[in-house]
Amino acid sequence: MDLIIATNNNGKLKEFREILKDKFDNIYGLAEKNINIEIEETGKTFQENALIKAKTIAKIANIPALGDDSGLCVEALNGAPGIYSARYAGEECDWKQNNLKIVKDMAGIKNRNAYFIASLVLYYPDGKTVTAEGRAYGKLLESPRGDKGFGYDPLFLSDELGVTFAEADSDVKNKVSHRAKAIKALLEQL
Repeated sequence: MDLIIATNNNGKLKEFREILKDKFDNIYGLAEKNINIEIEETGKTFQENALIKAKTIAKIANIPALGDDSGLCVEALNGAPGIYSARYAGEECDWKQNNLKIVKDMAGIKNRNAYFIASLVLYYPDGKTVTAEGRAYGKLLESPRGDKGFGYDPLFLSDELGVTFAEADSDVKNKVSHRAKAIKALLEQL
């Protein structure tokens, strides 16, 4: 079976391909199918946003599409940035700006508990859906460490690894990440 990943985020696409490489015949990115759209995330939850992405791309590509919405949830910030993780510092921000904002917002706060969440929706062209969720728990650091990964990875000290996601090699991270756990839960349903 072929699969298309409903994301323009190359970091996510790379992770999905590494984790799912033996599970599908072909795993396509949007560019490989000449799909050049930015899907507006209008959902109020991670799962709603994942469904919007997967359904939109499955209808265009006419093959099963995997939609992902994921983010960082910080206990001391009442779950923020949450579904706004990619645009925490504003609509046109980048990850460096997001990281700077969260470091500033967390200055002086002792409770550093945080988790990454990934919500996945596999949407088939006939309307069938399979959903899954995964979480990775850790602490938010005061300054970044590591140069691997993407997004908030340099600030997220994984409870399971004892290093940031940006310090971990991808094969190690891909065993304990929120995305890996969500994929495992999804595959168990297939």
